[in-house]
Amino acid sequence: MEKLITFAVPCYNSAAYMQRCIDTLLAAGEEAEIIIVNDGSVDETAAIADAYAAQYPTIVRAVHKPNGGHGSGVNKGAELAQGLYYKVVDSDDWLDTDALAALLAKIREHRASGQLPDMYIANYVYEKLHENSRVVRRYTHNFPVDTFFGWDSVRPFRFSEALLMHSVLYRTDRLRASGTVLPEHTFYVDNIYCYKPLPYMQTMYYMDIDLYRYFIGRDDQSVSAANIVKRYEQQIRVMKEMLFAYSWEQLQGFSKGLRRYLLHDLNVIMTLTVMFTTGGKDEIDRRKRALQELWSTLRAWDEKMYRFLRYRSYPALVNWMPFRWQGEVTTLGYRFYRRKLKCS
Repeated sequence: MEKLITFAVPCYNSAAYMQRCIDTLLAAGEEAEIIIVNDGSVDETAAIADAYAAQYPTIVRAVHKPNGGHGSGVNKGAELAQGLYYKVVDSDDWLDTDALAALLAKIREHRASGQLPDMYIANYVYEKLHENSRVVRRYTHNFPVDTFFGWDSVRPFRFSEALLMHSVLYRTDRLRASGTVLPEHTFYVDNIYCYKPLPYMQTMYYMDIDLYRYFIGRDDQSVSAANIVKRYEQQIRVMKEMLFAYSWEQLQGFSKGLRRYLLHDLNVIMTLTVMFTTGGKDEIDRRKRALQELWSTLRAWDEKMYRFLRYRSYPALVNWMPFRWQGEVTTLGYRFYRRKLKCS
């Protein structure tokens, strides 16, 4: 049977929670391929992955590799994927099985008609189990619902809105055509994953279903504010990868809707990069130099992109301030941003 979706599950020391994730993916049955990428774990992750592969040999593949970070696991899954579409599911997250059934039914319908989109989009849900609450992130005011569309049909995004790894399902061949390879040993690479491939995704289909369940609540999560501030140098590395993916002139050659979204995404991620770099109380001089180097590197590479992000975007609101003031203002801004998103 042809595999409609390849699910990649990057795992590092995930033994305590990976089974919940994998069990929801198994609901797709033989139409799915599940690649569990054991990224050098030192707990029972490898044994659990092998047990699933032994029990479901036509569905599950267990891949063991030296530790390379989350991006390395995503890369390995994309390299090995045999499914028509490719979806990354983090090992502490899971999918809603009813929404998954609806997605598979739609893919079957589109395949039978001979018209398949380059990318499916669905909602994701912040699952705050420590508060017994959830917040749904929908795209109903950004995309047409239950119809094929292109970038010029996409309505503008607010600052707090963006496509995330949780919400997208790429055609495997289009993802490979984009040449997207995520850096190893680097956090926050999902920002690259939801930026660089987009010019290769020209036809899209949005389903208003709550598919992806994003777990919030572990202290060691990379997206906690404390961890992001501490790992500001990795955020800067990701920002550079995004900036160098497409020049200002290349962006002008894209359709209006695609260009508008990519510039919005750059604007948001640069703002967050400034927030996390200036928001730390340690290594002030090092943080200051790192941010200055980011701006100077961008200016040397692409003057027009530099001028847009430096003077015509959200970071322009604080760029004129002394570094310490930037940190105070952006920290307050981030706290407001998290409360607005209800994702703390």
